[in-house]
Amino acid sequence: MTPKIGIVIGSTRPQRFGEKPARWIAGIASQRTDLAFELIDLRDYKLPLFDEPFSPAWGAIENEVQQRWAAKLDSLDGFILVTPEYNHGPSAVLKNALDYAAKEFIRKPVAFVGYGGVGGARAVEQLRLVATELQMVSVRNAVHIGGGEFMALWQQGKSFEEFPHLAQTAVPMLDELAWWAKVLKHARATAV
Repeated sequence: MTPKIGIVIGSTRPQRFGEKPARWIAGIASQRTDLAFELIDLRDYKLPLFDEPFSPAWGAIENEVQQRWAAKLDSLDGFILVTPEYNHGPSAVLKNALDYAAKEFIRKPVAFVGYGGVGGARAVEQLRLVATELQMVSVRNAVHIGGGEFMALWQQGKSFEEFPHLAQTAVPMLDELAWWAKVLKHARATAV
C-alpha cells in the first residue's frame, strides 16, 4: 500500500503565505506515484494553547479537537511541515499542534519546507529537535524559500516557476521522504 504523507500548513494567520508553498509542494509531490499526499490545514484544527494536565504521551486527552487531530495524524505515514520563521523559530500554532500528539508521530518521517529571512532554516532546525523528541525521522534535505524569493512570491506577484532552483531542492527531499516512509511503514507493520 502506498504511504500517505500529510502536508501541514504551519500558519493560521489571515494573510498567511503558507498556503502558497504548501500547494506548490503538493503539486510537485502529486507527480509521484510512490507516495500519496494530503494537504492538512491547521485552521481546521483549532487547538487551544496546550494546557492539558499531562502530555498525550502519557494518556488520552479529552479535548475533542485534539482527538480529531490525533486521528488524522494516525492515518498518515509521514509529514511535510510547511513552516514560517517567526523570531528565529517556527510558528506557535505549529509547535502547539505538535505538542498535542505523541504516539501518532512515532517512527514516521518528516520533511520540511521553510520560508522567511534565511529560508526558514532556524525554524526548521528547531522543528528537527522537536521531531527527534517525538521519535520521528527527520530527513536531511529540505526546501528553504529565502527572504528575496519569499517577498517576490508573497508581495510582488512572482510564481514558483520563476524560481526553478526551489523545485530542484524539492526532488531530493521527496526522494528521501519516500524511502523513509516505505521503510518505516513496513517496519511499523511488522514490529512485534
